[in-house]
Amino acid sequence: MNTIKTTILLSFLTLILILFGLALGGRAGMVFAFFMATIMNFSAYWFSDKIVLKMYNAKQVNSDDRTGLYKIVENLSKKAQIPMPKVYIIDNDTPNAFATGRNPEHAAVAATSGILRLLSEREITGVMAHELSHVIHRDTLISSIAATIGGAIAMLANMAQFSIEVLRHLFSTHPPTRLRVKKLKQMENL
Repeated sequence: MNTIKTTILLSFLTLILILFGLALGGRAGMVFAFFMATIMNFSAYWFSDKIVLKMYNAKQVNSDDRTGLYKIVENLSKKAQIPMPKVYIIDNDTPNAFATGRNPEHAAVAATSGILRLLSEREITGVMAHELSHVIHRDTLISSIAATIGGAIAMLANMAQFSIEVLRHLFSTHPPTRLRVKKLKQMENL
């Protein structure tokens, strides 16, 4: 079911970009928007997890981890019979945890140092079990795609604002030809 939702979201993103490209640049804008949508969809599907983890400057941990997070995730993964996701810690005092990745074979879970200090091992186990449930149900892919759509919409809004400003500047410094012809005719009649 989540695969269908993801396909619909990606199709929706592509359609929005193509229509926006058509409105701004005609056929050429539509073709450009199609290629942009293809690149964005490809990036969202294959690299969204890496982008998010890099954004937070997350550090991957292994079985030598002093916090015990790796061991907790390893035990939960075995119980859930899913591949062991990569485990990351984010150096941030805000208590938070999340899962990312396009499927269970390419998943990652992350927790902030703040949540690791604040919660007991049992509570951390509950939080990580919750995050792994997102991996199992492939919610992480949908979340990543939704974030990409949000980013694309923001990018489109910025492009539209820039386009309007450029057109406003062009028309203020170079009035359309009709107006110039009209002014020349007025000057001839004087």
